[in-house]
Amino acid sequence: MLKTVDLTNAYTEKSKALVLWKENAFILWFDQVGLEDIRLVGGKNASLGELIRQLTPKGINVPQGFAITAHAYRYFISSAGLEPQLRELLTDLDVDNIVLLRQRAKQVRSLLLNTRFPKEIEMAIAVAYKRLGELYGHTPDVAVRSSATAEDLPDASFAGQQDTYLNISGLKEVIKAVHHCFASLFTDRAISYRTHKGFDHFDVALSVGVQKMVRSDLATSGVMFSIDPETGFKNTALITASYGLGETVVQGAVNPDEYLVFKPTLREGFKPILQKRLGRKAIKMVYRHDGNHATKIVPVPWMLQRQFALTDEEILKLGDWAVMIEDHYSKLRQTYTPMDIEWAKDGQTGQLFIVQARPETVQSQKSRQVLQHYQLQEKGEMLVQGRAVGEVIASGPARVILDVSQIDQFQSGEVLVTHRTDPDWEPIMKKASAIVTNTGGRTCHAAIIAREMGIPAVVGCEKATERLTNGQEITVSCAEGEQGNVYAGLLPFDVQETVLDELPKTRTQILMNVGNPEEAFRLSAIPCDGVGLARLEFIIANQIKTHPLALLHFDELEDRDVKAEIEELTAHYPYKPDFFVDRLAYGMGAIAAAFYPHPVIIRLSDFKSNEYANLLGGRQFEPQEENPMIGWRGASRYYDPQYREAFALECQALKRVRDEMGLVNAIPMIPFCRTPEEGRKVLAEMAKHGLKRGKHGLQVYVMCELPSNVILASEFAQVFDGFSMGSNDLTQLTLGLDRDSGLVAPLFDERNEAVKRMVKLAIETAKAEGCKIGICGQAPSDYPEFARFLVELGIDSISLNPDSVLKTMLDIAELERG
Repeated sequence: MLKTVDLTNAYTEKSKALVLWKENAFILWFDQVGLEDIRLVGGKNASLGELIRQLTPKGINVPQGFAITAHAYRYFISSAGLEPQLRELLTDLDVDNIVLLRQRAKQVRSLLLNTRFPKEIEMAIAVAYKRLGELYGHTPDVAVRSSATAEDLPDASFAGQQDTYLNISGLKEVIKAVHHCFASLFTDRAISYRTHKGFDHFDVALSVGVQKMVRSDLATSGVMFSIDPETGFKNTALITASYGLGETVVQGAVNPDEYLVFKPTLREGFKPILQKRLGRKAIKMVYRHDGNHATKIVPVPWMLQRQFALTDEEILKLGDWAVMIEDHYSKLRQTYTPMDIEWAKDGQTGQLFIVQARPETVQSQKSRQVLQHYQLQEKGEMLVQGRAVGEVIASGPARVILDVSQIDQFQSGEVLVTHRTDPDWEPIMKKASAIVTNTGGRTCHAAIIAREMGIPAVVGCEKATERLTNGQEITVSCAEGEQGNVYAGLLPFDVQETVLDELPKTRTQILMNVGNPEEAFRLSAIPCDGVGLARLEFIIANQIKTHPLALLHFDELEDRDVKAEIEELTAHYPYKPDFFVDRLAYGMGAIAAAFYPHPVIIRLSDFKSNEYANLLGGRQFEPQEENPMIGWRGASRYYDPQYREAFALECQALKRVRDEMGLVNAIPMIPFCRTPEEGRKVLAEMAKHGLKRGKHGLQVYVMCELPSNVILASEFAQVFDGFSMGSNDLTQLTLGLDRDSGLVAPLFDERNEAVKRMVKLAIETAKAEGCKIGICGQAPSDYPEFARFLVELGIDSISLNPDSVLKTMLDIAELERG
């Protein structure tokens, strides 16, 4: 049984003698070291010691073990007189000459492996391994991991460059694995990386950690970041999970599940799971017992692939641990320190464990004073899709390489296309314009290196090596949300840079219009006071895709093809409406979290009947209206007997966002509400589902987009807490035109005097009633003079499209200064 053990009183007099002076010790136990001992035991082992000494008392489980020290490594090199030969092989080595690099590195490793360990080092390992056996079992199964004295630094990541061996059992095999770890300090990629980072090969030594294995081969494991690794958004923790030992996740051999947890409200005791994304998890690494190899790869049964690898309780517990580890390291280093953490679940005990933790080295080093945004000017034929890494765009000829032995074929500027990468690929990855892989998630090796190199990667494409060919000109775009796209051709794109100098504070709140939850974290870096319009239609159309009544009445669906498509989309949901609630809550939650604690005004669904009909299963439930623009839409649906059960799903999702996730900054807004009486009916419907205006600080806003909203603004102010003017609908209904008709399009202008008078009346009435009023329509983004008009009237807030926020903010600040 695996357990966390305090070894303080477990040492014999002999082992105490061995560790009396850290500087000269061959062995140091994890609970004897901390971050101050990196030069003695390397970054990985020092971090494990820090976790065990400081955080296991707070409830974080970490398996025990010991480190063969950097002093032992140097003793091995010096006692055998190896340094002159090593220097001769490494001096003046051109690491960009891949053939020569491979040849010299092999010679260095052979030299080390053919030199036997000194007896005193072997004896020290034997004593320590015996003691570990007394704690965990006669011949404990252990992980043997390299720990370089220059790894896990905040500005350089040496992790993964040296060898790791899993399920090692027996003293002879442990010593053999340690020997191979020492030699792995001179792999091709390690030599190349040190050279490019300016580290002297002989200033870096190697320690080796020997740690009791967590039996995750019988359960699950994965990686988590205490920061969003793509955008640098600080308030989320990303957790990945797959079955079996964690090497498949780290190496990118599997497409894992992904979970997002919101840290601020997690600290307050809420359950803020912002997203759960199901991965394929097609294979897993397990123990092998035939004596030839320690591990093997086996397929995962289909039914397990279709299930999440972690329960909600486990997700939240890992999120808690990520927060605790980040907080501890940040306090210790006196600067914000996001963390890259490996975890594992023991299948025998059901316990979760942390097995590694290191500072994140990409987003934490980026300047937050410059915003960079890539945008395609046009799109081409879609070739493959996967998970986006990097938020940038690049293009070039594809180079399909299926085996690392072929990397000398790679030319600088090509797009590397392969099944997956590991550290052996790093000498050519730095030459690539982009990377595309068949497997892997956002925490795999290819993703980590791509971020570090500042290039885009699309991982988990499944069939990239089949669909892309050598020399084919392609464009890799990771600037379109969480989905990465590979297009045919060298497509033109723009790169916009915005320098965030000292921005003025305006009296008028500057809000942002946000529709796509996948862009919310990136957009939150633009300074603003919150979100004035978050549209649910984008989430429903792009992430749910299904009419809510089709889910509620799934068994009654008449179209077999549609029913089959919905079944595939909702495969792991026994009760289909839960799919709608989950996806909607995740989308709303992501936007509310991105701008927390600033207000996020979420407009409830406002599809017209023809748009609802285009959702999966929608035609069976929607009427055919002559003029859906002014038909059955917005508030009139919510309390209608034909639709109220579907509106209940929206209410359930919003209640989860506020009550379970703790995102009380989410403010619902009712669209197309024709009369105050209709508003009261909607509020009564919401109250039935636990959303009572005024309870737990719940405010409810209404769109001011109809002439009746303006004329009866005093009456509406008695029903709702605030107004948000929708300039598009208000313009078309004031001028009596259809904004979708090209015939009257030239007449559509928010600056028309009739529209401006309606806006003026709305603002003046709201002010008189002590009610908040803002605008979320298109006009302020398109017309700076319209924004100035609103400010002069004393409007409370203006919500703008993201590309207009900073410019309009500066204009308004100047106007307010007079």
